[in-house]
Amino acid sequence: MTNSEVHVVPHPRGTWLDPASGQLTDQRQLLQKAAFRRAVLLGETHDVAEIHRWQLHVLAFLHMLNAGLAVGFEMFPRRLQPVLDAWVDGEMDTETFQVRSEWYDVWGFDPALYLPIFHFCRQQKVPMLALNCHRPLVTRVGKEGWEAIPEDERDGLTPSAPATAAYRQYLFNLVGGGRAGGPSGMAQSADDPAFDRFVRAQQTWDRAFACNIARALAERPIALVVGIIGRGHLEYGHGTPYQLRDLGISDVSVLLPSEADTQDLGAVAGIADAIFRLDRPEPPNSWRAKRPTPATAPAEGSRS
Repeated sequence: MTNSEVHVVPHPRGTWLDPASGQLTDQRQLLQKAAFRRAVLLGETHDVAEIHRWQLHVLAFLHMLNAGLAVGFEMFPRRLQPVLDAWVDGEMDTETFQVRSEWYDVWGFDPALYLPIFHFCRQQKVPMLALNCHRPLVTRVGKEGWEAIPEDERDGLTPSAPATAAYRQYLFNLVGGGRAGGPSGMAQSADDPAFDRFVRAQQTWDRAFACNIARALAERPIALVVGIIGRGHLEYGHGTPYQLRDLGISDVSVLLPSEADTQDLGAVAGIADAIFRLDRPEPPNSWRAKRPTPATAPAEGSRS
């Protein structure tokens, strides 16, 4: 038996695994503890339906334990917060919500993936939070750096805490090495200055989610924010958890889904507080959904 095999443990479907110990952990105890943190971040791969079902199940558990929670969403920029408030208040139907939230412009994945969570929030009167920033800000920070952005053009964000060497390496590996770069060419390593632009852009999203979670906890009567966020912003304590710590919020839990029936403990050590083993009954949806075509009236004299 090799050393790598010694560290591979089974992960049965429908169970939670502690990546630090490799032991299965009791769902009730795990979520009872998570429900009274300041933030619980549920990682996702955007186009996998079963992940969003899992997020809804966890959200329902947490809401039962702590009714003072709100749900924050990566896909909505902060300027759309009034639309989310109006949706939860019952002021529009689903189609109108998709239009007013600019869904196909700001996100574009099939709304059916997320609508059960949106309807849960509306029916249970759970506040929905817009966690993202103005998209052009990400491009500007990536290109010019934070120092070049006037404070009144930062969409309420503070500058990111500097990226660690470990996070740069994580991102470099995530994007396939030298595929990311800037005007000076493709990056050859994680510490290559050509990689700075990509890292700054990624950190702008990380910081946006963190700032808007922190703002909600400070300004609203909210005990817990549950974040619906891409897993690349959450894994190994990098990304948004790192930026939250910089903002003074360290009581955070990261929960991730997995379809793997085994886990290599060397690979997943530190990736999250717990991993849930999913069963996926269908493949991912197309990465972008088609914008609905408005209905047109039949031509005069035609038969319906």
